[in-house]
Amino acid sequence: MTSAAIHIAGLHKSYEDTVALRGVDLTIEDGQFYGLLGPNGAGKTTTIHILTGLVIKDSGVTEIYNKDTVKDFRFTRSQLGIAHQELPVDWFFPIEKLLYFHAGYYGITKQKAKPRVEELLERLGLMDKRTSRLRQLSGGMKRRYQLAKALVHDPKILILDEPTAGVDVELRHELWDYLRKLHQNGKTILLTTHYIEEAELLCEKVGIIDKGKIIKEGSPKELTTELGKAGINI
Repeated sequence: MTSAAIHIAGLHKSYEDTVALRGVDLTIEDGQFYGLLGPNGAGKTTTIHILTGLVIKDSGVTEIYNKDTVKDFRFTRSQLGIAHQELPVDWFFPIEKLLYFHAGYYGITKQKAKPRVEELLERLGLMDKRTSRLRQLSGGMKRRYQLAKALVHDPKILILDEPTAGVDVELRHELWDYLRKLHQNGKTILLTTHYIEEAELLCEKVGIIDKGKIIKEGSPKELTTELGKAGINI
């Protein structure tokens, strides 16, 4: 038995003729900021989708705090907050209402959720957009909303699938600062990215995934010393 927040062993997944994951092994300790670094199509998103129950694995172990993500889905899902790369489809509701809806999925009443929703709207710069529909928001504001949604039930583990992809430099740095604060306050964070700089600046440990398998793992300093930035081609 492990004390890890996330434990993955021998994870395999294929889609018809395409092999997405070829035996992924990954352990993230409680309170750790872990970066999963790799090019598009490497298996980052598939790994996250299996952890969160959106995709069924072919074989392997996937556990959250020693609980199987399939057998103990209700518990494991309650521990996770996920900001997916794909945008949600609730285009026609005000974002404040969407946050209350999402809190309700975890059994949190509107009255109990209100302080948390207000705090997230304020911290993520969404307060003046609270009555805006999702379809009315800019790309950067949609990213902020995704993060607020992931955090509304105050999960122990935050999973972020390329949260800064396609945003401008200013917003990227704002999000980095906020993620650092979350980590300092005890959140376990799994971040997927193809930005080497992002992994270096934020993560305590990084795994490089390519063609469905983790090929290198270590601290950002260890990896850049061993491979050099020129040797990490994403």
